[in-house]
Amino acid sequence: MSDNAPVTHFGYRTVPVPEKKGLVRGVFDSVAQRYDLMNDLMSLGIHRVWKRIFVNTLAPHPRMRLLDLAAGTGDIAFLALERGAGAVVLADLTEAMLRVAEERAVAKGLIGRCEFLVADAEALPLPDASFDAVTIAFGLRNCTDIDAVLRESHRVLRPGGRFLCLEFSQVSVAALRPLYDAYSFTVLPMLGRLVARGEGAYRYLAESIRRFPAQAELAERMRQAGFERVTWRDLSAGIAAIHSGWRL
Repeated sequence: MSDNAPVTHFGYRTVPVPEKKGLVRGVFDSVAQRYDLMNDLMSLGIHRVWKRIFVNTLAPHPRMRLLDLAAGTGDIAFLALERGAGAVVLADLTEAMLRVAEERAVAKGLIGRCEFLVADAEALPLPDASFDAVTIAFGLRNCTDIDAVLRESHRVLRPGGRFLCLEFSQVSVAALRPLYDAYSFTVLPMLGRLVARGEGAYRYLAESIRRFPAQAELAERMRQAGFERVTWRDLSAGIAAIHSGWRL
């Protein structure tokens, strides 16, 4: 690594900027088939409650064209469609995750209302002002350039469109932090090893959460990207948070 080469973080590791996307893709390639099971186990099912709250906040309607970034296996997209969204583009950097999402869309009878796009959220191959809403759930912290993702999300939104982010955040109850840290750095890697055969992937998960901006900082970065009426809502004492912003 050159002393002058730009670097970023991958969990607690420092890596050259060009390498991070490949490392992130490798993490999710390795766990794609067991990703949904792991989410249930590691959150005791609470992630499903958070996602329902998130989609209820979105308030889908039949005229809504939604772009779901870091779409993964499709949880947010399918909930939005089931709650009334007209159509969803599922975009993800990892093709293996989108293949699982496509299989699930077929099984749910939603395939005709979905498009699948392997794409980098930092440089979307999509036209300006082409979506009514953009969502990203548990994916923003994996991006190399968070501000680029925010700018791209703002660019592809139509005037009056809304951006929503659901992400792990900073625990707001001090007494819970030691317990949460112990769970994150001990239980999660163990579950990853036993269930997903990916201990490193879930150690990265815990580390990436700690490197992600706290609630107020992310809100300010959204404003800097052009969003207005920016707010956030803590879930489960700040273990996760929903950030909202509008393109006006």
